[in-house]
Amino acid sequence: MSKSDRHAAIRDLIQRHDVGSQEELRQLLLKRGWDVTQSTLSRDLRELRLARIPGSDGTARYAEPDSAQDDLRTPALEGLLPQLFASVDGVSELILLRTLPGGAQAIAEAVDNREWPELLGTIAGDDTILMICRSAQAREKLTKRIRQMARAD
Repeated sequence: MSKSDRHAAIRDLIQRHDVGSQEELRQLLLKRGWDVTQSTLSRDLRELRLARIPGSDGTARYAEPDSAQDDLRTPALEGLLPQLFASVDGVSELILLRTLPGGAQAIAEAVDNREWPELLGTIAGDDTILMICRSAQAREKLTKRIRQMARAD
């Protein structure tokens, strides 16, 4: 059983089931004969560019980004921010962006793909993103841009 077979199984499972966590996905894979570690599964999800998005009932689930949105198969930041944005604040060269539960990874990836020159990088958890800017002025500029994109102003 190859990595590409495992990736195909993961795609099939998230299309057939509302999978809300890595552990839930790991258990579904185990039922299909794939005994994977959390770190392998995490790497697979990243390689497949799967994101946790809010479902119709409000709970987060893994899904493939709509390939029509972006050739890189990453959801567009303009589409994600208004849906998942909770708040943004900053100090010095740091921005703390809060999202709805499960939204931070997708937004951080979309931000990273923008390659904004003012931004050194991001660190994302489940609902929080730490953005490290080049300067306090860059933080102010990015905070304003994020608020505008999220339609929070």
